[in-house]
Amino acid sequence: MLTDTTVNKLNEMKLTTMSRVFREQLTDPNISKLSFEDRFGLLVDQEWTSRKNNHLKRLIKKAKFAEYDACTENIEYHSDRNLDAAQITRLATCEYINEHHNILLLGATGSGKTYIACALGMAAVRRFLEVRYVRLPELLTELAVARGNGTYRKVIQQYKKPALLILDEWLLYPLTETEARDLLEIAEARYKKASTIFCSQFDVPGWREKIGDPILADAVCDRIVHDSYSIVIDCKESMRKRKGISE
Repeated sequence: MLTDTTVNKLNEMKLTTMSRVFREQLTDPNISKLSFEDRFGLLVDQEWTSRKNNHLKRLIKKAKFAEYDACTENIEYHSDRNLDAAQITRLATCEYINEHHNILLLGATGSGKTYIACALGMAAVRRFLEVRYVRLPELLTELAVARGNGTYRKVIQQYKKPALLILDEWLLYPLTETEARDLLEIAEARYKKASTIFCSQFDVPGWREKIGDPILADAVCDRIVHDSYSIVIDCKESMRKRKGISE
């Protein structure tokens, strides 16, 4: 009866893993050889591990990665990509996030920018940092809808908060003045407070043309470029072609 009461109390406190392991201990003849401290330590370790794993799963789901299986260990360093493995390894430590720096991931379509960005994002999630991935066209559409239904402040706040924000397809299309002002607000809010990975087909000089208004362009770029590490991917053969079906 006392055992049932203990199990019920553990479940009521949402210590479900500890409850399960406790029941398992009762049927394990070898567990009696352990001291109370050791048995209790095993219960706590299992509950702690379960909660950490669940937290990690929630962070991965919340990040909305385009490549959920991406990891820095699986980045391919083909000679024509000219990737610096040492640089990737350093960035995977996430120290740049602690220092509130950005990353510019530049390369042609199919060069693997999204995979590398998601891999670095996964490295951050593994350290239990909040990450959010979004394509810039989708972000701008979301903000436009939010402006119309009165949820603009709430939505834009979601993109100010994460420790790491990944903006894919950065400035793929020219912006309207309203869109440029939206990006400036996000860039200003995250400046020296959080980190952002920008995935773009265009080098920085081409950004100003896409933003349009020269004053807004200077303001946006000034808050991004000077605090950023650059990864330029030279890719003679598309990664999609390399990963495609071979005959």
